[in-house]
Amino acid sequence: MTQPDRRHLRRARLALAVVVAAALAAWLWFPGGRTFLQQSLTALASLDPQQVRGFIAAWGPQAALVSFALMILQAIVAPLPAFLITLANAALFGAFWGGALSWFSAMVGAGLCFCIARALGREVVEKLTGRAVLRSADGYFTRFGPQTILVCRLLPFVPFDPVSYAAGLTSLRFWPFMLATGVGQLPATIVYSWAGSLLTGGTFWLATGLSLLFALAVVISIAKNIYRERHKRQGTEASRYPHEAM
Repeated sequence: MTQPDRRHLRRARLALAVVVAAALAAWLWFPGGRTFLQQSLTALASLDPQQVRGFIAAWGPQAALVSFALMILQAIVAPLPAFLITLANAALFGAFWGGALSWFSAMVGAGLCFCIARALGREVVEKLTGRAVLRSADGYFTRFGPQTILVCRLLPFVPFDPVSYAAGLTSLRFWPFMLATGVGQLPATIVYSWAGSLLTGGTFWLATGLSLLFALAVVISIAKNIYRERHKRQGTEASRYPHEAM
């Protein structure tokens, strides 16, 4: 992977400085910040959509802002699953508005991960994600090249945030990264939001099963395209160097 140039580094550091300043201002304005952080991590760590929904709903008129903050938090703390928040948003705000909130906040989180990686470098990113996880994300860039972001966003089993961090360590520009992220995460957001809007009893498990079927269909489709592309590339190389194929 090629490294970002100095102009991109300056922009990323400026963007990160603005975000940090805003976060500090919010922290000072919001005296219960530490308690909120602990409660947020507890809710996410439960891996229970109902508990996450209850935590967000408890904030009443500020529920949407709390959901946004949770999505940013899980983006920085990469191992925490974002789909729990997407399910909770849909259950609270409906499939459309909950999905829109989840999509937008996930975009902001992805952009923040990208800027953190670009501004602070690999050593900091490894501490946030873990060295093995980051190397795994690097492997996707080696395998898929320019299509990495779009492919990884469509694959449900690929961790969302480590890919965002890894992208920030490459020469990939910010806006193409955001465009690919926005398009790639849209199908999963729609499916999870639909499932979350049915978060009651047996309908939840029905929706979850259908979501898994959808994810499997996406994986199979992408795998077929990758196989065809690789087969075509091998055929081209064999025709170009016939003496090596013998």
